[in-house]
Amino acid sequence: MQMRGPPEPHGKLQEKGALHQFQPGMFVIFVSHQWLSSAHPDPHGEQMKVLRETLGGVIDGTVEVTEDIASRPDEKRLSPGTRQQIADGFLFLDWFAIPQITARMPGVNEEATKTDAALAVQSIPAYVELCNLFLALVPQLPHKDSAQHVNYATWMSRGWCRAELWCRLLSSKSDTSVIVVYSATDAEFMFPLDWQNRSIVDGDFTIEADRAAVVRLGEAAVEGKIRHLQEKGPLSDYRFWAALCPNLLRRQRKWRHLDEFLRHFQFANLREAVEDDTGMNAVMCAVFSGDAQTLRLLAESRANMNHALEGMSSLGYFDTQTALMAAAKSRQEAAVLATLLELRADVNARARTGLHVLFFCRTPEHVKTLMEHRAEMPRDILSGAASFACPDTVQALISYRCDPGRASPVSASGNASPLHAVALLSRGNRRAVETAKLLLAHRADVNLPYVPPRALTWKIRTARLRTAVFGYSNCNMMTRLYADFPGISPLGVATLVGHEQLIQLFLEFGAESFANDAGREPEDLAQSSHHHNLLPMLATFAT
Repeated sequence: MQMRGPPEPHGKLQEKGALHQFQPGMFVIFVSHQWLSSAHPDPHGEQMKVLRETLGGVIDGTVEVTEDIASRPDEKRLSPGTRQQIADGFLFLDWFAIPQITARMPGVNEEATKTDAALAVQSIPAYVELCNLFLALVPQLPHKDSAQHVNYATWMSRGWCRAELWCRLLSSKSDTSVIVVYSATDAEFMFPLDWQNRSIVDGDFTIEADRAAVVRLGEAAVEGKIRHLQEKGPLSDYRFWAALCPNLLRRQRKWRHLDEFLRHFQFANLREAVEDDTGMNAVMCAVFSGDAQTLRLLAESRANMNHALEGMSSLGYFDTQTALMAAAKSRQEAAVLATLLELRADVNARARTGLHVLFFCRTPEHVKTLMEHRAEMPRDILSGAASFACPDTVQALISYRCDPGRASPVSASGNASPLHAVALLSRGNRRAVETAKLLLAHRADVNLPYVPPRALTWKIRTARLRTAVFGYSNCNMMTRLYADFPGISPLGVATLVGHEQLIQLFLEFGAESFANDAGREPEDLAQSSHHHNLLPMLATFAT
């Protein structure tokens, strides 16, 4: 907490006596981050400044760590006891804790680097397992070599970062939560689905030779998790990870005979499998396995193809969402969705939130399959694709006359436009700008003010009370969002989350710097969210 400027490496900190050997009973915080140059992780100390300020705010209680924006159940909190443990804790960060040999560059001291890399890979699971808290330090900052922005989305794309993350999430510890630090005042627990479709196998590596070793690490983490759950339970979690394993490891799916399927997922017999109505029942095992053949066999025995999920929210699949929705969310091949529909899954069923299966589409093939089975197309469908899917999926919906230029009516879900949605969840979406360009090219309204649904009234009032008492700058992102929702523009949302490229795009397409219903303009939102780097851009266009 007393450091200033660029962080010093392992060797210098060791000379100063600042390092400590691990001892049982230590409270350890693992910090995962993306380097800001090839030779030094943080040449100007920018990441470390954010880390210090965040830790200080967490310790004194001025920074809350909330649930992710996508889930929003407001259940997780850091207790006063945990905050005190953090105050007395120790940091594990690669630059501090591991001896540094050379810059990780092809051809530079290659043999020594390979040896060190191999040892580091073998040690990562142990380092992560010993840690009590896992922070992903991902403030948006420019990379000093490429000038490209480094942020949450790019961190999530890095093979080594994925390896550290997998070791945490696939650990046998009871608490495997991950805290994402976007800025000194904005930290939240990671959305479960943010990582499940980002395999180590196709991660980005500076040194291509690292891929094979890191993939082996990922395989060990997944297989270890499955073995632990098989022995210790809970059974539903074992079934989930066992079904998802081929997708996580990018392995070719294999069809199992029914008896093998029942044994693998621990069903006593076919009757038990068919009658099971728990969240992770036989239908869901077949869905997550991408096993269309077994779905047909289960349907022949009258298994429910409209099974509603329950008790799987910690894995990113929320109560009352259907098997068909889960197939889309988990990016199964379109053939799995087609099989469910042929077996009479309801293409127009809705979750209790009012969401429709088209909202969860992740590929153009999903869209085509569902439209061929006469899926309805509510006006808010594009918001789901814009938030979570690729631009090609958005284009597929547009080709079926889903018009981003036509505002959704004010209803139970409000009138949020796809531009609001893409801005709100842009921090985890590397293709957010590309998606926004596509929407704007098809006449999406860049100046549409958001009218929230009545169901959010009490949350908005509570948030405004908190901001009035504590001040906007001292409130977390979720509080500021709720307080600023009414009347906010897509530009305002992009400013709140600090997405510079989206702000630039919206301004180029004629976004106006108007105030929301609370009288706060984008410049005010940037100021209160500590996105001071955005103020010159907003001021230039405002004048």
